[in-house]
Amino acid sequence: MKTINKIILFTLAIVTMSCEDILEEDITNDTVLVTSPLNDSKVESNVVTFQWNNLKGADNYRVQIYGANQSIVLDSLVSKTNLPYPLKQGTYQWRVRGENFAYQSSYSFPATFSTVISEDLTNQQVILSSPQNEIYMNFTNITLNWQSLPNATSYSIEVINISNGQQIYSNTAITGTSVTLNVPNLTDGTYEWRVKAKNSTTETLQYAGRKFSIDTVIPNQPQNVTPANNSVQIINQQVSFTWTVATDSGTVQSPVSYKIEFSNNENFSSISQTSNASSTTFQQTFSTAGIYFWRVKAIDQAGNVSVASASYKFTIN
Repeated sequence: MKTINKIILFTLAIVTMSCEDILEEDITNDTVLVTSPLNDSKVESNVVTFQWNNLKGADNYRVQIYGANQSIVLDSLVSKTNLPYPLKQGTYQWRVRGENFAYQSSYSFPATFSTVISEDLTNQQVILSSPQNEIYMNFTNITLNWQSLPNATSYSIEVINISNGQQIYSNTAITGTSVTLNVPNLTDGTYEWRVKAKNSTTETLQYAGRKFSIDTVIPNQPQNVTPANNSVQIINQQVSFTWTVATDSGTVQSPVSYKIEFSNNENFSSISQTSNASSTTFQQTFSTAGIYFWRVKAIDQAGNVSVASASYKFTIN
């Protein structure tokens, strides 16, 4: 009997083992080979590009950078085999390991390197601060910010409308680290802003760039589908709420999410519950009998909010 029980337990353990564990390659005894920066190397730039070889069986890589006194500067999980990262002048160590759903490789042996910020700006990069890359906004009074680059005396900035290639702003002699756009033709669309640093003898080889989109068009009003108006639902059973919304006609269609609201009165003078949904469906179970009303608002990533859908009544029995 004991033998049979052991066999049953072993079989259950195998059955309950996740498919990911079965399919993932065991990389426990493997090590990632780093290629740059190598041990005792010197990087003459304010941005270091960390590189390593691909490890078979690894889906992602965990990169760690340490500063003085072994203080952690970065602990990041990435899917590529390179990672550009800005660093101040100093001495650092870094290491990397491979990871998949079930296993982790050994870390590479820590490589020590130093960074030197020289007066030659050629291999340096401007670090942009805000707005974040590929953000959606519903206003045109936009302030562009970047970090001060040591040994730079001025900056060149340009803003380009990506849809037509038109340069809508340019300034080649900015001594600060921010610009507030005051451009009459900054209409709905997607733009790229780029910054380059300069001093008396050199300039950064490339512009640092980001994109932003302006979307001032309000999403269309959602249309309730289910449950139908004046429907009756069963208590303690899941109710599926669905709706439709037409794509807006604006130049930029920001991604849309939804806010579903519940109330005990038709005019929603008080809201009993608010929930968020990323698609046009939402499930809710009601444990209290009574009369309820529901409606939906569409909200895009630029911050535009639609008119609420019609107020639909349903009864929980």
